[in-house]
Amino acid sequence: MRVAVIGASGYVGLELLRILSRHPGFEVCAVTSEQRAGVAVGDAYPSLRGIVNLDFEANDPAAIAGRVELAFCALPHAASAATVAALRRAGVRVLDTSADFRLRDVETYRAWYGAHPAPELIETAVYGLPELYREQLASTDLVAVPGCFPTSALLPLVPFLRAGLVSTDGIIVDSKTGVSGAGRALDEQFLFAELDENCFPYKVGNQHRHVPELEQEASLAAGVDVSITFTPHLLPITRGILTTLYLRPNQPISAEDAQRVLEKAYAQERFVRVLPVGQVPKLASVRGSNFCDVAAFSDLRTNNLIVLAAIDNLVKGASGGAVQSANVMCGFAEETALLEAPMVP
Repeated sequence: MRVAVIGASGYVGLELLRILSRHPGFEVCAVTSEQRAGVAVGDAYPSLRGIVNLDFEANDPAAIAGRVELAFCALPHAASAATVAALRRAGVRVLDTSADFRLRDVETYRAWYGAHPAPELIETAVYGLPELYREQLASTDLVAVPGCFPTSALLPLVPFLRAGLVSTDGIIVDSKTGVSGAGRALDEQFLFAELDENCFPYKVGNQHRHVPELEQEASLAAGVDVSITFTPHLLPITRGILTTLYLRPNQPISAEDAQRVLEKAYAQERFVRVLPVGQVPKLASVRGSNFCDVAAFSDLRTNNLIVLAAIDNLVKGASGGAVQSANVMCGFAEETALLEAPMVP
């Protein structure tokens, strides 16, 4: 199947090229980058020399649509929606890694991002988390790839919400992330001297744009409105997200019982690894992979359930998750091109 990667020179786009280069069912035929147009991929990014033998080109959806059947769009929000709309009008199936089609309510999108460039497509998009929406992904033409933080929080959280085991009020999500999650943005806080040997929270107090996405999907899982307090922190590392959730059980639950909830939910899932009781997820154990490691701990003294997850933000949290959804859409085995072992050390 012929595919394009739109916005291929960003971190998510480059990770897509790395994964797709080993996919037996996808042939990358077009890669775009406004800044790198006309430059060979291998010249701009030597890690891909001899692997991706294409030149970057300008983003022209009309020209690209005639050459591909599927497109991965890795553009920023708002800019992405216009390209996605043009590709869909041309009959190209699309997986969008921006936030443009994750939120199901156009007014919620407006409140967090501004006016939506293609609101008519919102209802046609499927949220691209195969562990939750596999059946819908198999028959869609537009996938909204989840945000990296929501992926890390929803996978450990949803089983407990679906089972009605925890309160839907006051859920606390605490996440630590590597700097690649911010892309190539030039910002003082990302300077080596500011970030090295440092760690700090940002967008505290219901300011992060992933809050409505988290609450939307958690509420759908629970069947009632869910409220979440989300605080992200920046770590002096390149890759990875470690998320800790603090949940209030509706009745006391042991670590062993919580373990069984996770095991039941993910017994058939290839990319969610439920760790043995007492073990904790570690970033080094998932780096460079499409795995999400989850674990649960119980604090019976305070009646708190502590659920944890670790992912690579660029793989399971973005590009790998997109390819996993594309495999479902296109009828390939879900693990195709995604079973690379984590990078250790």
